[in-house]
Amino acid sequence: MFVQQLEPVGGSLGLSALVAALPLVTVLVLLGAVRMKAHRAGLIGLGVAALVGWLVYDMPLGQTVSSAAQGALFGLFPIMWIVVNALWVYRMTVRTQHFDILRRSFGRLSDDPRIQALVIAFCFGALLEALAGFGAPVAICSVMLVALGFDPVKAAVVALVANTAPVAFGAMGTPVVTLAQVTGLPLDTVASVVGRQTPLLALVVPLVLVGLVDGRRGLRETWVPALACGVAFAVAQFVASNYVSAQLADIGAALVGAGALVAVPRARRPAAEPVRAAVLTGVRSEDLDEEDPRREVVRAYAPYALIVVIFSVAQIPVVKDWLAKANRVFDWPFLNVATPDGKPVSGNLFTLPLVSTGGTLVLIAGVFTAVVLGVHARVAVREWLGTVYELRFAILTVTSVLALAYVMNLSGQAATIGHFVAAAGAGLAFLSPVLGWFGVAVTGSDTSANALFGALQVTAAQQSGLPPELLAAANSSGGVLGKMISPQNLTIACAAVGLAGREGDLLRKVLPWSLGLLLVMCLIVYAQSTVVLSWMLP
Repeated sequence: MFVQQLEPVGGSLGLSALVAALPLVTVLVLLGAVRMKAHRAGLIGLGVAALVGWLVYDMPLGQTVSSAAQGALFGLFPIMWIVVNALWVYRMTVRTQHFDILRRSFGRLSDDPRIQALVIAFCFGALLEALAGFGAPVAICSVMLVALGFDPVKAAVVALVANTAPVAFGAMGTPVVTLAQVTGLPLDTVASVVGRQTPLLALVVPLVLVGLVDGRRGLRETWVPALACGVAFAVAQFVASNYVSAQLADIGAALVGAGALVAVPRARRPAAEPVRAAVLTGVRSEDLDEEDPRREVVRAYAPYALIVVIFSVAQIPVVKDWLAKANRVFDWPFLNVATPDGKPVSGNLFTLPLVSTGGTLVLIAGVFTAVVLGVHARVAVREWLGTVYELRFAILTVTSVLALAYVMNLSGQAATIGHFVAAAGAGLAFLSPVLGWFGVAVTGSDTSANALFGALQVTAAQQSGLPPELLAAANSSGGVLGKMISPQNLTIACAAVGLAGREGDLLRKVLPWSLGLLLVMCLIVYAQSTVVLSWMLP
C-alpha cells in the first residue's frame, strides 16, 4: 500500500506545495507563454507529474504508471466517447445537407437580427454545447450568423459570449461528470450545486447579447424576449440539473429557452429596416430564400429530437436501473493507495458504465439518425471514423490532462496544494471561481480545468471548513466564463468566420465581459458560503 504524504519536501507544506504545483505550472506556461499545442503540453505536464509523484512523493513507479493509465482510460471512456458520437451525428447532418435546412429554418423564425442572435447563438448554441461542446458551438453558430448577414467580428463575439451558461453541462454533462469523478463527490450533488450557480448567468447573457448586437436600442426594444428566454433557460437548467439529469440539463434548457423566446409576440414582429441596416452589415447567404419541403425540415430536426427522447427514456427509473446492470466495477490493477490517515482512496476502484453512459446513448441516437436521414451504413461508419480522425489531437489532449490529474490526485500532490491554498480561509470562496476561470482560459476546456483543479478545491474546502461541493461547483461555474477568452476558442471563432490572425481583436472585445461576469460569479459563490445565500445550497 502506498500512503500519501502532505509534506514530503523538508517537512514544509509551503515548499511541498511549490513542488507539487510544477506539473500545473508546466502546462500553463507551455500553453500560455510558449503557445505549445495543447496535446504536447499535456503530455509534457503528465511526464512532470509522474516524476514528482515518483521521486518526491515516493509513489512506486508501477502505481504512478497505473494511476496515469486509469486517468487516460477515463478520458477515452466515457469522456471522449461522448464527444466523438455527438460530433458524428452533426457530421451526418452536414453530409446530407440537413444542417443547411436547419440553418434556413432558424433564419425564418424572425427577421430581427437581435432575435436571430438569441435563437442561434444562445439557444441552438446551448443545444450544440449539450451534444458536443469542445468549440463546436462557437464554430457552427458564428458561421450561421455570418450567413444571415452579420458582420464577421460581431458574429464571432456574439457566439463566444453566448457560449457561457451551458458549458458546465456541455457534452452530455461531461464537465460535471469529470468533476464528480476526480473529487469523489456524488454526481447528483455536484450537478445540483452547479445548477444553482450557472442559471444565474443565463438570466444575464441574453440581455448582454442583444446589447452586443444593437447597443442600447437593442436592449430597449428587445429586453422582454431576451429576459423571457433567459428566465426560461435558467429555470429549465435548474430543474433538470437538480431533479432530472445533469446530461439533460442543457438540452432541456435550450429547448425551453427557444420555446419561450418564440412565444413572445414581440420576438416575431418584423424588425425595422434601420435596425437591419445597422446590424446586418455583412453579406447575406443567397440560399436563405430557398423553400424547403416540410418533410425535410422535420428530418433536419429529427437527430436532436431523437437524442432528447433516448436520454429521457434512459432517465425512467426502471430503464435506468436496467442500464446500470451493465456497469462494471473492479479493483484497478497495480493500484493500492491510502490517504495520509490510512483510508483507501476511491481511485482504487474503477467503474465502467458500458451502456448507461451518455456516449453510448448518443451512439444509439446516431444509428437512428442514419436511418432517418437515409445515410448508408458504409457512409455512416466512414463518417464515424472521420470524426475520430478529426478529433485525434483533442482525444490526446483530454487523455493526457486526465492522466496528469489522476497522477496528481493519487500521489498526494493535489492534497498538498489544497491544504496550502486553504490558508485563504473565508476568502477562498470568493477566489475559487477564479481558479476555474484561469484553468479554462488556458486549457480551453471546463472538463480539463475540473480535472486539474477539482480535487484541489475539495481539499482546500475541507481544510477551511467550507462545503466541498460548493467550491467544486465554483470551479466549474467560474470556468465557463474563461471559455470565451481561451486561445483555442478564439482561434476556432476566427477560423470559422475568415478572420485568421485577428484573435487579439476578438480578445479585446470579449475580455471585459469575461471579467465582469466572473466578478458576478465570485460574489455569488462567496454569498453562498455565508448566511446571505447559503439557503440556495441543497
